[in-house]
This record gives sequence, C-alpha cells and structure tokens, in this order.
Amino acid sequence: MTSALPFDDFRDLLARLPGPAEDAAARVRDLFVKAGGENRSLGQVEDIAVWLAAWSGRAPPAVNRPLVAVFAGNHGVARHGVSARPMQATADAVELCAAGGAAVNQACIAYDLGLKIFDLALHLPSGDITREAALDERGCAATMAFGMEALADGTDLLCLGNLGVGGSTVAAALFAAIFGGKGADWIDTDAGGNAAMAIRRVEAVDAALAFHGAHFKDPLEVLRRVGGREFAALAGAILAARMQKIPVLLGGCAALAAAAVLHAAEPTALDHCRLASLPLRRGPRDAAKRLGLAPLLDLGIDGGGGLDSALAAGLVKAAALVSSGTAATVRR
Repeated sequence: MTSALPFDDFRDLLARLPGPAEDAAARVRDLFVKAGGENRSLGQVEDIAVWLAAWSGRAPPAVNRPLVAVFAGNHGVARHGVSARPMQATADAVELCAAGGAAVNQACIAYDLGLKIFDLALHLPSGDITREAALDERGCAATMAFGMEALADGTDLLCLGNLGVGGSTVAAALFAAIFGGKGADWIDTDAGGNAAMAIRRVEAVDAALAFHGAHFKDPLEVLRRVGGREFAALAGAILAARMQKIPVLLGGCAALAAAAVLHAAEPTALDHCRLASLPLRRGPRDAAKRLGLAPLLDLGIDGGGGLDSALAAGLVKAAALVSSGTAATVRR
C-alpha cells in the first residue's frame, strides 16, 4: 500500500470491486433447467450452486480448497464486566483449536476443510471504546491488510469466524453506529441469563456511541473507533476475497459486523457473501435482515468460533457436487 493516508487504499478497492461472472451463473441455471425443468425441484441447493458459479467463475462450480479462517482478538471494553468469561478465555480457545479439540476442528475434519486460527495480539486488547478509539488509523489499516493476507496461500471458499471476549458488545456498538439506534436496540436485555451484565453491555455501547458519535459518517472510521482487531482483519479478508472473486461464508457476529461496515462504505460489497447460520441473538439477526443476508442454516449456534461457517461449507460443497452431477447427466 502506497497512499499517504492508511485508509485510502481500501477506499480505492471499494470503488472498483469486481462483479460476478454472470455467464457462469447463467450456465449453471441452464443446467438445472435442462435437468429438472422450471419447477426448481432442488430449491436453495440450486441458488447456492448459482452463487458459487457467479463468484468463482466456474460452471459447474467446484470447491477444492475451502478455508475456515478464525480471527481472535481481545477488547478493552471487557473491563466493564460485559462478559461472563475472563479475557484469558480467548487464548484458551485459540489453544484448544490449535490442539484440535474445538468444535470447529471436528467440522473441518468432517467436511475436509482447511483451518487457520489467527491470534491478533491477544496480550494487547484493543482500546476501551467507551473512552478511546479501539485502534488508530494506521493500526486498523495494518490489521485489515493482515486479514487480506489470510488468503495468501490460496482458497476457493472462505469461511469466516471469530473468537474474543467482549466481541459481542463491540459488534453491537458497530451495528448501532452503522444502522442507528442505542445499545438496547442491539443487545438482548430480556432473553434470560445475567440481566445485570446485559445492562452493562447496553451502557457500554451507549457510552461508545456518545464518545465517538461525531465520527460516524465514514464507515472505516467507525471500524477503527468502535471495532477491534478481529473486526478489522475480518473486513480485510472479506474485501480481499471480493478482489480475488472468492465466495465467502460469514459466521459469527464479528464477521457480520465487519460486513456491515463494508456494506455502509459500498452497498455492493457483500454480493459475494452468504450468511452461514441464523444468528441466535436479536441484534445480529436484525443486522443480517438489514443487509439482506438470508442464512443457509438455522442451528441455534451462538458464536462457535467458526463452527457455523464450517458447517455451512459442507452444504456449499454438496451444492457444488450436485451441480457437477447435474452437468454430467445433462451431457449424456
């Protein structure tokens, strides 16, 4: 990156996003019509295959190098008691993944998916968004660039997830900054559990909105002020995938919040993305609806560290194989 201001390169990329391969999508649609007529007997499986063809440029599509990328970060806002877990829990979760014992590891084995876990300076939490910016512009841009490098080894389906104590509160702050409203609009306060903690989360979001509210016109500025390292890295990964025309599965509230930032900057920025699973919490569900992202699955997973996107990848791989089988049948 060579521009004078750290965010300028990302603004340039957002201004020249590549579009889908409409010819490949049309060929896959035609395959299904020839095989089954106009009644769309395979339903959403056809839609997934067409989406995959549009963003891979292959008809029929194939998924040969899927990658689950999980970004882990800690947040200064956690000091306000917004999570039942200590900050050390993030490092523990990363270590569990590295040892192969997390749920996402088993899903990756089941569906033959690659898995990378990115430790984003867990010893150095991002700034407490109630009283300071999460990151400075240079640090945010560098973390976005780091997220882009997650694709360096090559993949043809990117499945995203996150780990991080305090991340759901940060995601709520990002949703509120992007879509409007207050903390209570984006955090469940009546869903049972620890009511006092829910109130602290609402108060933290409202404090962040009050402190940073004058800077919300620029979505990237929103990201650096009320986001965090894994949110910035996820935004970078989503953007890099678009530039390389790689389909993306969004898993977890952090990926959804990072996607909301990109959508606010450029409304077509998420055309290559699908939502892995219906979010369990009201705030992320509302955000997904506003972004026009319909979930592939509904499994009641809350967070999961990439589990939801890994499970959705199994469905996407199956849809690719179905389209390949359909193509073979049609050619006979």
